[in-house]
Amino acid sequence: MLLSVSIIAPLFVLLVGVRAKNNNTDNCKLLAESESERKVLRSLEPLTKQNFTVEGEEKDKYTYIFQVCGDADGLKNTGLVQRAKDSGKQTPIGNYTRTRAIGGSDWVLLIYEGGEKYDSHCSKEPRKAMIMISCSKKATESKFSVVLEDRERQQDCYYLFELDTNVICPVTPSKLSAGSILLIVAFSCLAVYLTGGFLYQRLVVGAKGVEQFPNYAFWSEIGNLSADGCDFVCRSRGNREEPPTYRGVATEPLGEEPEERDDHLLPM
Repeated sequence: MLLSVSIIAPLFVLLVGVRAKNNNTDNCKLLAESESERKVLRSLEPLTKQNFTVEGEEKDKYTYIFQVCGDADGLKNTGLVQRAKDSGKQTPIGNYTRTRAIGGSDWVLLIYEGGEKYDSHCSKEPRKAMIMISCSKKATESKFSVVLEDRERQQDCYYLFELDTNVICPVTPSKLSAGSILLIVAFSCLAVYLTGGFLYQRLVVGAKGVEQFPNYAFWSEIGNLSADGCDFVCRSRGNREEPPTYRGVATEPLGEEPEERDDHLLPM
């Protein structure tokens, strides 16, 4: 019994660890739990456990750090942080414990709410971050940028960011036809056959010259037979005129020959 427990317990811990590793987006708590939004979040799984950082404009004295369903800049439950360049003060803009996720074919709008309240703007409501994550097939690495901070209103103020990445790009189906695939497979097999046969003939058999070609005798015989068949079908030899199907008519008139021709046969 103890042996069974000692075997099962590590396996259980391993499975739990693998599940936690593969579902980092589960850390995000949706404001309204739904399978559609949870599916959108799972599409962002490859972006988790990464800090995306961007500097504000020259007049902006802040640096912004973003993380998908994780502690941005090490701040607990905070998905996007504003950090002052001079003092290093961290201001939570949005928490991943209050998340919304809207997705399309090649984009995701991730919304973090519940940030630190404004001091005087926007009726002192909590800050909110909106991150537009867009497909960019040419992007070798994800690019994070600031778009704007809309705080000149009484309500619903927000920070808007962009993240260009190739992670959420839809998979493009193969445009190769069945015939093209068969040709590729055929040429691949031919290349393997020629390369492997050549090496075998040269290194194992010790063949030289054209005899290094795999199955040289077989292929040369096929070549000769093909040449003979082509020669027989396509080339003419000698006089190919058809023999006449009728005999010519004699120029002499038909009938009995003159009697004088038989005179020499009569007895004298």
